[in-house]
Amino acid sequence: MYWRLRKIRSSRRLRRASRLRRAIKDERGVQLVELAIVIPILVMLFAATAEFGRYFYEYTTLAKASRAGARYLATAAVNSTEDTKAKNIVVFGNSGGTGSPVLPGMTVSNVSITRQGGVPVLPQTVTVQITSFKHQPIFDLGALTKVTSLSTKVDVKPSVTMRYLLTQPPI
Repeated sequence: MYWRLRKIRSSRRLRRASRLRRAIKDERGVQLVELAIVIPILVMLFAATAEFGRYFYEYTTLAKASRAGARYLATAAVNSTEDTKAKNIVVFGNSGGTGSPVLPGMTVSNVSITRQGGVPVLPQTVTVQITSFKHQPIFDLGALTKVTSLSTKVDVKPSVTMRYLLTQPPI
C-alpha cells in the first residue's frame, strides 16, 4: 500500500512540474509587459526632445532679435527715441512697433539696453539683453509632478554686445 501512495504522489508531482514547465515556456503576453515598461520612457524622451527644441527655437529667435537691435544701436545716436526704436525692432521686428511680437508674451519692457565705456554721447559698446522672459513649456515636469524644483519654466536671456561705430559726437 505504501508504494501505491508513493506512486500516486510522485505522478501528481510530475504533473504539477510539467504544468509549471509549460507555463514558464508560454510567452503569451510578454510583449504587452515589455510595451508597458518601455512606453512611458519613450513618451518622456519624446516630450523632453520637444521641449528642448521649443526652448532652443525661443532662444535663437530672441538672440537674432537682440542682434538686430544691437546693430541698429551701434550706428544710431545716443537718445531715448533711438532706444525706443531699437526695442521695437527687438520685439516687433520693425522700428514702428506695429504688428505682433516675434514671440508670444514678449514686450518692450523685456529689452534692456546698456552702453559701456567712452563718454556718454560716444560709448565704446552697446549691449542689448532680454530680461524676465520665461519659457512657457508644454510638458512642465514641475507641474506634472508637483515638485517646483523640476519646473522647466526657465528664463530665456540672450545678450548681444557690439562695438559702437559712430566716431564723431552728434551735432
